[in-house]
Amino acid sequence: MIELFTAENISALFTLIALEVVLGVDNIVVLAIVTGKLPPEQQKAARNVGLALAALMRIGLLLSLSWLMGLTEPLFTIAVFNFDQAVSTKDLILIVGGFFLIAKAVYEIHDKVEGGGHLGVEGKRAASFRLAILQIVAMDIIFSLDSVITAVGMVDEIPIMVAAILVSVGVMFIFAGGITRFVQTFPTIKVLALSFLILIGVVLVADGFGQHVNKAYIYVAMAFSLGVELVNVRLLSKMRKGD
Repeated sequence: MIELFTAENISALFTLIALEVVLGVDNIVVLAIVTGKLPPEQQKAARNVGLALAALMRIGLLLSLSWLMGLTEPLFTIAVFNFDQAVSTKDLILIVGGFFLIAKAVYEIHDKVEGGGHLGVEGKRAASFRLAILQIVAMDIIFSLDSVITAVGMVDEIPIMVAAILVSVGVMFIFAGGITRFVQTFPTIKVLALSFLILIGVVLVADGFGQHVNKAYIYVAMAFSLGVELVNVRLLSKMRKGD
């Protein structure tokens, strides 16, 4: 029987929940924009459906990726640093997923720094409840991909991944407004989370090429960086109150 309640898994669970919540703010914001086009009496129902679909899609995609990750038969061989490296379906998923996270994070950081628009959803109209749900489904597919790849990159146990996804969606469901205001007030928290995505992406690519990195080092680096950032947030809050 696999031991789930180890210190490493518990640490990974809480770290992943925090990451999923922060990175899910975009999902919440776009969800609010889409449902905001509906009549007031339909908005709450649409938000509930949207978050429920987000959880289901993440878990479904997670199980699909986990099955594909079990395909370890070599597909082809490539030369890496003067030696031959066999590449399996699992390795391809790790490599492609890693580069996806790196590209996604770099794009989002550039978007925040340069002040570009996000997904262009503001210009769309949800003329009906059904159309709003279709837009939410499309949005959930987009946001689920990086969420699930992040989970795969950080944790080895499927139950831990599923638990983190369910808890993070539950937290977003309850505290959607507060989380959005906090991240918008302190945008460096979002940049830090995106920087973590770059780190996770690099680890995934390295794993795909047969270079295993101990995830405990990643958790320690994340915890240290988050601690420093929380101190900065506290100082910034005091400075703002002083003004």
